[in-house]
Amino acid sequence: MGLEEKLPSGFVLSTVEAMAGYMRKGSLWPATFGLACCAIEMMATGGGRFDSARFGMEVFRASPRQADLMIVAGRVSQKMAPVLRQVYDQMTEPKWVLAMGVCASSGGMFNNYAIVQGVDHVVPVDIYLPGCPPRPEMLLNAIIALHEKIQHTPMGVNRSEAIQAAEQAALAATPTIRMEGLLR
Repeated sequence: MGLEEKLPSGFVLSTVEAMAGYMRKGSLWPATFGLACCAIEMMATGGGRFDSARFGMEVFRASPRQADLMIVAGRVSQKMAPVLRQVYDQMTEPKWVLAMGVCASSGGMFNNYAIVQGVDHVVPVDIYLPGCPPRPEMLLNAIIALHEKIQHTPMGVNRSEAIQAAEQAALAATPTIRMEGLLR
């Protein structure tokens, strides 16, 4: 039970939330979920040249129970979507998702029935990173943008309500396989 559950509702903890946000943003533990060529750039980001350890990301975790950031790098097939959701559900709260590359963000050049047209149909995405594949510098820039988002993320009941609203909106959205657009 955290501090936000012990205090009466409506009590503003702006200083505590700011301090907790500062500590959370400096200790991200990413889960590896590399599915295509973007994973090579993600591995390069963890190397000595780009040194993601300076942002508190020492190693990429293989277990979702030890991670709080999922970097989805590459295209997600329809058969891989349930696995992606299971890994997301196994991660501990608070958790964030970064869609790396155009394939993870919108399906990319794979506009067909076998590929999920954006991982936001499977898990809620916090940061979209365009590119094919995006360079390690772009990934570091997206992580810095995620740090700013984490810094201002509410805690406790307010966060869980925001997560529930985002989940319901994503589930109610029309699947892209049924959408009519310019490419169909």
